[in-house]
Amino acid sequence: MSEPLERVRAIIATLPETSEKLSHGAPTFWGGKKTFACYHDGSYDEGRRAVWIKAAEDGVQEELIAADPARFYRPKYLGPSGWVAMRLEGEVDWEQLRFLLIEGWRTVVPKRALKAFAEKSQ
Repeated sequence: MSEPLERVRAIIATLPETSEKLSHGAPTFWGGKKTFACYHDGSYDEGRRAVWIKAAEDGVQEELIAADPARFYRPKYLGPSGWVAMRLEGEVDWEQLRFLLIEGWRTVVPKRALKAFAEKSQ
């Protein structure tokens, strides 16, 4: 599975109550009735692929960007709401991406999905 979008989909497929829809031409991922991630093939980042993720807590966006500005950035449109973008170019830390996607998903899904995920993870 070398295509970044397919790897993102595989991570998200492990999470209960998720779905994918096109929104503004980009694959967008929903947890319950709210979005928590979207994949961009480069149209918003000088031709470079990235995933935009809803940040789980205040300050996470700034911390990630400060720690690795070559990898993370504040995405257009959603950045002011705390979302963070992770570039999917070069050496990608897929475990870090998995963690960030799960944390973003946790912020939007119903409690029953959190419970199902916890039970599945045991």
